[in-house]
Amino acid sequence: MEDIWAIDVMNRIPYAGAFTEEEMKESFRTREFQAMVKGTFSGWAKRYPPGEEWKVLGKTYRSSLEEVLAEMDEVKVEKVLMDPLMMWSWWEHKFITNYPIERVIDAVKKAKGRVVGGVSYNPFRIEESLREVEKAVKEYGFKYVWFHPISFGIAPSDRKCYPLYGKCSELGIPCCFQVGHSAEPLPSEHGRPMYADDVAIDFPELTIVLTHTGFPWISEFISMIWRHPNVYGNIGAYMPHSLSKELVDFMDGAVGQKKLMWATNGFGLTRCKKEFMELPIKDETKRRVLRENAIEIFKLS
Repeated sequence: MEDIWAIDVMNRIPYAGAFTEEEMKESFRTREFQAMVKGTFSGWAKRYPPGEEWKVLGKTYRSSLEEVLAEMDEVKVEKVLMDPLMMWSWWEHKFITNYPIERVIDAVKKAKGRVVGGVSYNPFRIEESLREVEKAVKEYGFKYVWFHPISFGIAPSDRKCYPLYGKCSELGIPCCFQVGHSAEPLPSEHGRPMYADDVAIDFPELTIVLTHTGFPWISEFISMIWRHPNVYGNIGAYMPHSLSKELVDFMDGAVGQKKLMWATNGFGLTRCKKEFMELPIKDETKRRVLRENAIEIFKLS
């Protein structure tokens, strides 16, 4: 079982060292990230003096793409899916994070098939965003969109999101978006997984991937994946050892085994794979969740 070459279906371009210290500091100057280091990430943040809280995330990233590729070889990860990590400040009306897509393009080219590109979506710039999505897919071979509706203050069923779903359906790529509440103090209601219900019904040909486990609405997350043939999920953003029993049991069952995927959210390939392999689940589940489902859902073959 240790020989499974995994696929990380949700990683971020800064994990490959594609960020500057000033960019990271600027993100942590926003009200959302300042509150996050006093709340969600307070255990980690207390290790650093004031002004260096950015190292909470910076320490989980690698220094270069070459270091990531070496780590992938060491722990047997065949591919990582990386996007620009576009998040909006609900308080300050500016980007919290949005790394240039050119950095993703560069990583895709240099990694020679081991980094799979993803693009994001800004519902406040719909036409511009749709052009970028189409260009990323048609010119650079990107395979998906990852979108963070919560930080924009809208639910996934909001009309501002529907042009994106139409474009993804037209291009034949999955649309991934976060459900569950956010580590940052953003209005949580928009993160309820049940908002995916209307989307799945209105776009039955669209492949939808719900990310971040849907916590604390685990049952809603499971229900959407179980109910809709075109809805899948990933377990990223939470360490595997901390996943709820309800989610682990679903993942090890007949439906979840074929519809959930492994992801790290940039929190470390080595630790996340090790903890996943230690879960009390069937070997067939590990193969499918670590690798086979991703190949099928993202058309990676």
